[in-house]
Amino acid sequence: MENSKQIILFDGVCNLCNGAVQFIIKRDKKDVFRYAALQSDLGKQLMSERNIDASQIDSIILIDPGVAFYIKSDAALEIGKQLSGYGVISSVLQWIPSSIRNIVYDFIARNRYKWYGKKEECMIPTPELKAKFLS
Repeated sequence: MENSKQIILFDGVCNLCNGAVQFIIKRDKKDVFRYAALQSDLGKQLMSERNIDASQIDSIILIDPGVAFYIKSDAALEIGKQLSGYGVISSVLQWIPSSIRNIVYDFIARNRYKWYGKKEECMIPTPELKAKFLS
């Protein structure tokens, strides 16, 4: 696994999460990120290594290998900082305390299946995108 790449763990059966991954891929001009589903063996291993309780965090996690990991709105904003055209807004939103940001984040996360639906199994990337996904 490349230590120079940040890893986004996402809910592989969530339509909103899969859409977010597609959004990120299109705007990741510097090829910063790699992806794995939370439900995958690798996702479970990476969470376990960092003592992340899967029953508490089930939407998005950003791992910067050897540096830190981020959850919830912190993860979303850290990702946004790396995306073409979203760095400034992400930096500005980080001025809002995470306790307040996470109220909104948790509300959306709790309702994501109801609003956006759910797949029966994790997304299978196209052959062109397969190299960006970790197994």
